Amino acid sequence: MTQAPLTPVINFLKRHAPFDQMTSAHLEYMAKRLKLVFYRRGETILRPEDGPASRFFVIKQGRVRGEVEGDETHEGAWELVSGECFPIGALLSRRATHVTTTAIEDTFCYELTRDEFDRLLVKSPIFQDFCTRRLASLLDSALRTVQANSAARMSEDTSLSTALQGLIRRQPVACGPDAPLHEALQRMQEERVGSIIIIDSNRVPLGVFTLHDVLSRVTLPETDLSLPVGEVMTPDPIALPPTARAYEAALMMAQAGFGHLCVVENRQLIGVLSERDLFSLQRVGLVSLSRSIADARDVATLARLGQDVHRLVDQMLAQGASVDQLTQIITALNDSLTRRVIKLVEHDAGLPTVGFTWLSFGSEGRHEQTLKTDQDNGILFSLPEGRTADSVREELLPLAEQINNALAECGFPLCPGNIMASNPECCLSLDEWKGRFGRWIDQGTPEHLLNASIFFDFRPLRGDPEATRELRQWVLDRVEKNSRFRRQMAANALRNRPPLGLFRDFVVTSGGEHPHTVNLKVQGITPFVDAARIYALAHHVEATSTGGRLEGGVREGVFKRTDVDAWMEAYHFIQLLRMRSHRQQAEEGEPLSNHIDPDTLNELDRRILKEAFRQARKLQSKLALEYQL
Repeated sequence: MTQAPLTPVINFLKRHAPFDQMTSAHLEYMAKRLKLVFYRRGETILRPEDGPASRFFVIKQGRVRGEVEGDETHEGAWELVSGECFPIGALLSRRATHVTTTAIEDTFCYELTRDEFDRLLVKSPIFQDFCTRRLASLLDSALRTVQANSAARMSEDTSLSTALQGLIRRQPVACGPDAPLHEALQRMQEERVGSIIIIDSNRVPLGVFTLHDVLSRVTLPETDLSLPVGEVMTPDPIALPPTARAYEAALMMAQAGFGHLCVVENRQLIGVLSERDLFSLQRVGLVSLSRSIADARDVATLARLGQDVHRLVDQMLAQGASVDQLTQIITALNDSLTRRVIKLVEHDAGLPTVGFTWLSFGSEGRHEQTLKTDQDNGILFSLPEGRTADSVREELLPLAEQINNALAECGFPLCPGNIMASNPECCLSLDEWKGRFGRWIDQGTPEHLLNASIFFDFRPLRGDPEATRELRQWVLDRVEKNSRFRRQMAANALRNRPPLGLFRDFVVTSGGEHPHTVNLKVQGITPFVDAARIYALAHHVEATSTGGRLEGGVREGVFKRTDVDAWMEAYHFIQLLRMRSHRQQAEEGEPLSNHIDPDTLNELDRRILKEAFRQARKLQSKLALEYQL
């Protein structure tokens, strides 16, 4: 039984990771051995000259700062607040700290001797896991919370309280009452549906005809297929408005004995639900969604299927999928959707006389898309003998414009910077692409550097992959030999600094469209992406994903395994925050944004985000040191 004096200490520990996951026995063991110590504002707690670290600290109240002596840039500085611990790395390595740690306001710390710290490591696997893989352990805790929330949301989404408008998956298949029966049956077969709604000229439902009716009203009585479908339909179909709940629909269908229900608004048909729709209730499968995209008959259907990606993200989070898996899945589905759009447009517009490769750039090129993404794409075309590049381009650009517009209908906004295949500068032959990339590498203007950060992540979505491989090898060879260009890219990459303040947790915007926020993409994701790209170009790493590029750095001996693990954990957490924020914005009907107010985060998320930004700084510091910036 816990001793009464220990109760406040244990209650404090239980509010913070990793102690909130430790057993009661281990918490009590720790609490008995902690000593509460007070440090005045400005008082030094630890310094490198003190020798190997001898105490483990947990901040109870106040704030401490770690800083390298003589570092005027403060790039290596950090601040810790209540519930955070230090100096774990020094204790595990039996070394002195690298920084001087100071109380920057009156501070109380719980302290544990090194011997007791070592014993607790042996006793508590959770404490050991946290100390040996701190960021990963915190990320695990955050993921557990997100999974629980997603599971709860999935439970709500799959309940009979769901509004009918959230269950409509496609445009209703309908026809007029005078349509011949054989035409109605053919429509049902083509659309792969079990029912067709009979409507008047104002789209008011008059009746329903189902596959069940085929047997009882057509096959057995040997009905003439030229008869109007209105003569064999079931008249006066049951209907509800889109705001009605699934349980109301289920009750009405049960009472009437019907398997289909019309969803009507202002008396007009807007959707049809079956009994199966109500009781499968939005369980979106990756395989079935991929198949539906591949089989989609028009762009409007693809646009509706695109919304299922949001539901799939929730499901996979609830099932424990990693952030890396989610971004790859989103990208894979978007790839499939893009390929289907291209095929549908080609079917309508006609195949071009020349072969071409559809290229993706930016986040899609890196397999790292979230729910917020616009178009970054281009065309690499072959140049037949006797044809000029301009003549091929003249043929392909109208097709590319139709594809770009169709993708916009499917939820991928047109690129504000016009980095799209419909732009003549993004529709080039292999030699033209080499010429364009070569100018960027040789000249290195600010615009060239910005373009390289987008275009050099290219990969093919449709067409000949061999031409893309040739272009990639050409770029890698050219950049590897040009250290000046790489140094320019490094200097440009260091402009996006993680928003950690000197005296506060985060540096937030002071005004503008998104006041008091940090930009998770520009200030959080981009530092990792840019640094990984530069190292990949410098060491001839062919991967386009950030993780693949950093892994390539490990194989080339450029990075330590422990560093890359920490960087990727930090990168994945920032991606997780982005995806979670996008999901919430989508639910609330708001435009998707990469800005987030740190004050809206819980303590654990703030703590991990600070550490994630510190890891980004470490990677940038390595980049700055290597290129002497």
